Amino acid sequence: MKNFALILGLVLAASFSHAQSGQFQVPNVKVKDLKGNWINTSHFDNDGKPMIINFWATWCMPCKRELNNIAEVYPDWVDETGVKLIAISIDDARSESRVIPYVNGADWDYEVYIDSNADFKRAMNVNNVPHTFLVDASGNVVWQHNNYAPGDEDKLYKEIKALVGMR
Repeated sequence: MKNFALILGLVLAASFSHAQSGQFQVPNVKVKDLKGNWINTSHFDNDGKPMIINFWATWCMPCKRELNNIAEVYPDWVDETGVKLIAISIDDARSESRVIPYVNGADWDYEVYIDSNADFKRAMNVNNVPHTFLVDASGNVVWQHNNYAPGDEDKLYKEIKALVGMR
């Protein structure tokens, strides 16, 4: 019983510390690319430039609206800041087959991965989608936002510009 209380205390302390710091590293979890290859999320990289990690699903209208609105300005964002967007589908085995046709139809320039077992979602404490994380050059999550309302992409871009030292 003492061991259980000790472990529970350590877990709560770690959770509190994580919530207080606001920053944490991208966890070490495997997701599938669109060709079915397993990729370790700790290997996500953008050559020292920021990354956006966005959790979405084919059944989530706000998710698709957000990613489609960002797609309209994404080439400018890449040119100006060097940012890379990584879209993580949380579609499960029942809806996973809809991801590739949707991505191809949307003509996104994003890297897209599938987290059908929800390991990455759980590791990033994503409770609902869309959920967007901004990651700095060292792999630290420095900002996050969930849900979507028109104009949220402007707030995200403001955070990206601040991260790369632009005003």
